[in-house]
Formats: sequence, C-alpha cells, structure tokens
Amino acid sequence: MAAIIEHVVVLMLENRSFDCMLGRLYPAGPQFEGLALNESNTCGMTYGVWNDPNLTDAIACVPDPDPGEAFVDMNTQLFGQADRPAGVTPNMSGFAKNYGSLAGSSGWRDPGAVMHYYTPDQVPVLSTLARAFGVCDRWHASAPCQTWPNRFFAHTGTALGHVDNNTFHVPFTAPSLMRRLQDRGKSWRVYFHDMPQSILLQDVWLYALSHYRFFSQFLADAHAGALPQYAFIEPRYFTDLSTNFVPNDQHPPHNILYGEQLIAQVYNALRSSPCWSRTLFVITYDEHGGCFDHVPPPAATPPDTAMANGYGFKFDAYGVRVPAVVVSPYVPPGSIIRPPAATPFDHTSLIKTVREVFDLGTPLTARDAMAPSLVPALSLPGPTNNGPATLTAKPVVPLASQVAARAAVPPNGMQAALSAAAAMLPTAPPVASGNVPGPAALAVNRYLTVATAQNNATARTNQFLGVRSPFA
Repeated sequence: MAAIIEHVVVLMLENRSFDCMLGRLYPAGPQFEGLALNESNTCGMTYGVWNDPNLTDAIACVPDPDPGEAFVDMNTQLFGQADRPAGVTPNMSGFAKNYGSLAGSSGWRDPGAVMHYYTPDQVPVLSTLARAFGVCDRWHASAPCQTWPNRFFAHTGTALGHVDNNTFHVPFTAPSLMRRLQDRGKSWRVYFHDMPQSILLQDVWLYALSHYRFFSQFLADAHAGALPQYAFIEPRYFTDLSTNFVPNDQHPPHNILYGEQLIAQVYNALRSSPCWSRTLFVITYDEHGGCFDHVPPPAATPPDTAMANGYGFKFDAYGVRVPAVVVSPYVPPGSIIRPPAATPFDHTSLIKTVREVFDLGTPLTARDAMAPSLVPALSLPGPTNNGPATLTAKPVVPLASQVAARAAVPPNGMQAALSAAAAMLPTAPPVASGNVPGPAALAVNRYLTVATAQNNATARTNQFLGVRSPFA
C-alpha cells in the first residue's frame, strides 16, 4: 500500500555541513558516507577534523566568528582557489585556508575551527531522529552559494542566476511552490519567528495575510490537527534584547543547542498531533556556511538559462552536503536514504516530493524535474514507526549578558540582507497583482547592528502582514 501523506512539514535551518552535524552518526563506510577521522585541510600546517567532548557554550558556537559564505569563499573552500576551474572535481581542500584568510575586523581566526564536528551525544535530538527514522547522506545544497540562493531553490527551483544574498532584487519573481499549491487549491502556511526570508517571493504577497503565522501558531495547529497540507518553518534569525530571545537557526556562531530545542519542539508537536500518522517531516539546512565536508559536490542540471552573477556560473554544480533527516511513521527506523541514481537529493527534492504527494503537475524548473523524490523512502506498508514518544533537548537558557553580547555583534550576511530587504516590503499586502511594486535594487547597510536589524526586519514584516509582533 502506498503511503498516505496529507501533511508535509519542512524545517530549514542555517549554515551547517553534513560532516559538522551528522558525520559521526554511524561509522564511515560504504553504507554511510560519514567521517573516517582522517580528513584534513592544509593552511600552513595540517588541520584535521576534530571534536571537543566538553560541550561548553564556546564549543556549541564553533566556528566563531562566522565563516565566509560568498561565492568566491565557497570556491576557495572547494578548490583551494577563488575561481572555479572548469571540468575539475572539487578536492575539498580549502576550508581552513579560506577561514584563516578572513581575519579583517573580526579578529584572528583559527583555521582549524571549520574542521570541527559534533558527536551524536552532543546533538541528541537531530541524531535520535536520524536513527529512529532516516538520514540522507547524499543531500546537497542546491548551489555553492549563500543562504538566499539556496532558500529560493527550495521554494522555486532556481535562484534566477544570483549567487550572493546582496545581489537579489526584492521581490523575487520566480514562480513558487507555494503559489502552485494555492492555484491547485491546496493549503499551505509559512510559520516564522521574526522575519521570514520567504516573504520576499512576489507571488505569495497576495496571500500573506492568511498564510504567514508565528511559530506559536504551528504548535497550536499541530495540537488541533489543523496543519496545512504544506508547512514551511523558518527559525529565529535575530537576537532580541527585550525578551532574551536568541537565534535558534544554528547559523555559526549561534549556539547549536537552541536549534536542537527548536527541532524537538517541532517533532514533539507533530508526534502528539492527530495529523501524525499522515505526516512527512523533513529537517534540512540551506547551505554549509563554510563548515567542512569531505564529499565533493557533483555536477548538476542548470535550472534555467539565467546567469546574473558576473562569474559565469551556470548553476551546473551542487553545493556542499548538508544534513537532511526524514521523519515519518512510514520510514523504516535506521534508514540510510539515498537517491536511486547518481543525481543526489537537493533542496528541489522538496519541490519534487510535494508535487508528487499532492499531484501538483509539471516541474517548476529543469532542476526539480531531475531531482529525486523522497516518496520512495516512505516504504513501510503502514504508518507503524512511531519513533520516540517525545524528545527533550538540553535545557540551555541564555543569560542576559549572553543575549546582550550576541546583540552587540555586527550582523551576519543573512541578518543584514534580511533587514535591508524588509525596507523593500510594501506597507501592506497588495490587494491585486497590479499593486505589487516592481523590483528594487537591494543595498545592504553594513553599519547595522543585529538589534537594529532585528527591529527593522520584524517591524516591517509585521506591518506588511498586519499581525502583532511577538516582541511587543
């Protein structure tokens, strides 16, 4: 009997590689593409992969400061040089080199910091779900690019040629999965904490009022058995001094334990929901964020002919591997989920899966046309794998001094870009497609503080959506 899935829930976190979070989930070998612990990079000296068994606050934030995420940084990480050599397989040799070269205003960086990995006992929520259900060890970011390109790939199957956050126009004009769901009469919602990056999609603006809700509403919807057919969850990106909220997106150097708490919240809500037996829950990360991974990204099918990046990059290669955990009572426990052919999973596999589950018709782009689906992973004859009844994350609570210290740090690229993008949002959702403003050039204010960025982004998002701020 085919799996009966009525709800697909996606939680996309930030900027961690597969090796960083799940590389030691199982012993490395033919059945699991994990860390063998002999992997290294050279930057004046050799830096091997490493772990500190004492998970202090500092270790939970490694690497600190934030690694490089721009297109040229990723080229250096993959090839050891800023340019992408044609027809060359990445040797994954430049992570330490790139990190050590980015001193600048953030101070000296230990090149070996990006070679750090966490053990399963240090990320027990993510690891428990990966073992209780399934893990994908061949899931790559859609492109060797920053957050925005990869998140847009998850929503639209393309980045329209852009490789870095600060080159995008707002709104983003590619047709989205959410709009396809809307047009086919399927329910969907985006649940968010402060500013949802997906609000930059032009074709969802007409529906923002009824389809964007704070994360607390996700918990209520799950409890009531009122989940939409497709739910996309965005983590907290910003620090807020008034409530002692800190980011739970796991973006370096944000403490990974707050992301563990978020994963547990989502799972516990789904596991206790009347919707559980008909739910597929996918946890993944937008891109690797400069953290080491040893598996070279393969060639990819370009989504379209757009090439607005100035580097000549045709989006004919995937990005670095990222963690991906597939949770459903239809997934056999301990599954190592792999694609049926050489094409790996990537973020457009989310689009492919949702299209198949809800019969949404033709692909959005050539990339999601080629993407493997997760439907074959739902291989149990019935929803019999209930997994853990509940998960408990490590009870870490930020001190006021830690919140203040985090708020004083200059914004990372994602935060600064989101704050600048928020200024491009209309003051109210459009009532007809003709009211959608044309693309406006995106300029990132490098002098924003995180607190200012958070306030700007949250205030403009709430003004646009017509909802009350969670920080009020």
